[in-house]
Amino acid sequence: MSRHLPSLIGRLTMHRDGFGFVVPEAASLDANLKARLAGDVFIPPHAIGSSMHGDRVLVDVTAIRTDGRAEGRIVRSLSRAHPTVVGIFHYGHRRNYVKPIDQKVTQEIVIPPGMEMPQFPGSPMPPVVKISPTESPTPQKKKSPDRVIGDEAKVHTDWQDLEGVVVDVEITDWPSATQQPRGRVIEILGAENDFGVDVEIMIRKHHIPHRFPPEVIEEAQAIASALPPEALRRRRDYRSLPIVTIDGETAATSTTPFTSATGKRQLRTASPYRRRSPIRNPRFAARSGSRLRGTSVYFPDRAVPMLPLELSTDICSLRPQVDRLVLSCTMEIDHQGEIAAYEINEGVIRSANRMTYTAVNAVIEGDAAARSEYAAQVAHFERMRDLAMILNRKRKRRGSIDFDLPKQ
Repeated sequence: MSRHLPSLIGRLTMHRDGFGFVVPEAASLDANLKARLAGDVFIPPHAIGSSMHGDRVLVDVTAIRTDGRAEGRIVRSLSRAHPTVVGIFHYGHRRNYVKPIDQKVTQEIVIPPGMEMPQFPGSPMPPVVKISPTESPTPQKKKSPDRVIGDEAKVHTDWQDLEGVVVDVEITDWPSATQQPRGRVIEILGAENDFGVDVEIMIRKHHIPHRFPPEVIEEAQAIASALPPEALRRRRDYRSLPIVTIDGETAATSTTPFTSATGKRQLRTASPYRRRSPIRNPRFAARSGSRLRGTSVYFPDRAVPMLPLELSTDICSLRPQVDRLVLSCTMEIDHQGEIAAYEINEGVIRSANRMTYTAVNAVIEGDAAARSEYAAQVAHFERMRDLAMILNRKRKRRGSIDFDLPKQ
C-alpha cells in the first residue's frame, strides 16, 4: 500500500445504515489511481463528515486492496444535491425534527423553534395537498400556470398540530461532526396517506422544477398562437401531406401536447417507403428552465410541464388543422426495412387529424364506422401497417424477441 494516494472527485451514494460509496468521476483520476482502482470507493460512517446523499464530494483515498477495492475519507462537499428535503415532521422532548422520506438521507433535520411554520409574504400558509378520496377538489377560478394535468391542492391555514405531517424543509445549516443538519419548513404537503400527497412528495424528493418565474409566465402569455408569415420562410412546406397525430386514449381529454406526428406514403420509384416524423421545435427563452427540466414529467393525475401551459398546449402542440413549425426527418425505407436515404430539415406541417391508437387500429382491422369517419386516411393507415410489418420482419431477422404480456 502506498503511503500517499491521490484524491478524487465523485458522487456520494449513502446507505441507510450510515456508510456510503463514492462513484468516481473518470476525469478526476490520475493514471496511477485509474490503474489500481476497481469500482466505487467505500466511505465508512465516521468518514462521511458533513456530506449528504447525492453530494459531489472530494475524497482522500486511504487504502486500496490488491483486488482494487478502495476505502476513503470525504474531505468536503463540492456541491450539494439536496438544498431541500421532504420528510415527516415530529415533535420531540428536546427539539423538533423532520425524518427524511428518502432513507438514503440518513440524518434527521432539526427544526429550531419558530421555524416550524412556513413564512410567505402576504400569505400565512402555502398551498397544502389535503384531498379526501371521497370528495372532489374545490374548483379553482384560475388554473395554476405551473400545471397541465391535475387540480391544484386545497389551501389549509388551520395546521395547529404538525405531528406526522409531510413537509418540505430548506436546509439552513449542514451537518457537522458535532451537530445534525438544521432547517426550516417551507411547505406543508399534508398527511402522508392523503390523496395526492404521494405525487407532491415525488416532485419535491427528486427536485423536479414545478414552478415558473413570473416573468416567464408573462412572456409565454404574450406569445401569439398563430405563426407569423416570416416564421415560415426558408422552411420545407409539408402542409399538403396527410400527417396525423396518434396518442393514447387519455390524451383526448387532457391538455398534454402531442409529441409525435407521423405520415407515410409509398414512393413510385423502386417502391420504397418514406416516413415523415416531424418533431416540435419550440423557441422559448432559456431562462424558463426548460433545459434544466429536459422533459415534461407525467404522473397518474397530473403532469409537470417542461414549458409553461400557454406553450405546451398551444404553440408547441401539434393541433389539428393548425400550422406548426417542426424539425422533420424524412426517411426512405426499402422493402427489406433498410434506410435508403434520409433528410433532416426545418419545416411546417398542418396535422390532418387527431387520432388515438384505438381508432387507428379500428381502421386497420376493417371497422366500417371507423373507416367511414376517416375515409381520407384509410389508404395511408394501411401503408403504415405495411411499413410496420416490414420493420417488424427486420427486427425478427436481427433476433428480436416480443413478449406479449397482459397489462397489470
